Amino acid sequence: GNDIIILKSKSPICSVPEITFGNMPNDGGNLLLSDEEKKEILKINPESKKYIKPFLSAKEFINNINRWCLWLIDVDPTEIKSLTKVLERVEAVKNHRVNSDRVATKKLSAYPTLFGEVRQPTNNFILIPRVSSENRKYIPISYFGSNYIVGDTCLAVPKAKIYHFGILTSEMHMAWVRQVCGRLESRLRYSNDIVYNNFPWPENPTDKQIKLVEEKAQKVLDTRKDFPNSSLADLYDPLAMPPSLVKAHQE
Repeated sequence: GNDIIILKSKSPICSVPEITFGNMPNDGGNLLLSDEEKKEILKINPESKKYIKPFLSAKEFINNINRWCLWLIDVDPTEIKSLTKVLERVEAVKNHRVNSDRVATKKLSAYPTLFGEVRQPTNNFILIPRVSSENRKYIPISYFGSNYIVGDTCLAVPKAKIYHFGILTSEMHMAWVRQVCGRLESRLRYSNDIVYNNFPWPENPTDKQIKLVEEKAQKVLDTRKDFPNSSLADLYDPLAMPPSLVKAHQE
């Protein structure tokens, strides 16, 4: 066949939900928390619980590792002043940005309670890690609610339905990914403007076809739940992938 160059597209070529980058902290690590750091803050400032949200970055998402963040949008100034451990971290964010060599980062020091770039979905979304092992047959993706804060090592598809999940986790989509996506070393580097926005989705699917895709996609999600102690890295390992999950994907 002919050589074809796939150019960047700012929006999807098909009628599907837009895809966005995750939120960029640009915080020197001060807004992000491990389990232990979360416990330390809650021990001293238990009332800060409502501002601590689960944080999704690609590595932790795939390997089922807990990570948290301080999500302080619309926080009351009087209240945050009483949260001593939180205020310490906000001050550290400000210092990190003030001392940056980048002009844009310096400007962000005026908003130390916020992530450097905020693109959080306000409804349920599909999460796609931007970098994934080339050894897996499928990129591990999943559904999350808006209470989960997505990091910039991932992409989010807000307003996506189970049908969209089914197409994105199909062998047809993976064939497209392996042909057109970039690489980080040998790993797959999924992009919004090359991979997602240029993907030729099924044209004019019937209600019956959409329903069938949704039914099979839900089976994939349900089968994952049969292995609650396994991470997505385990479930999609080329050697360890459970036969029931293999079959659900094949269907």
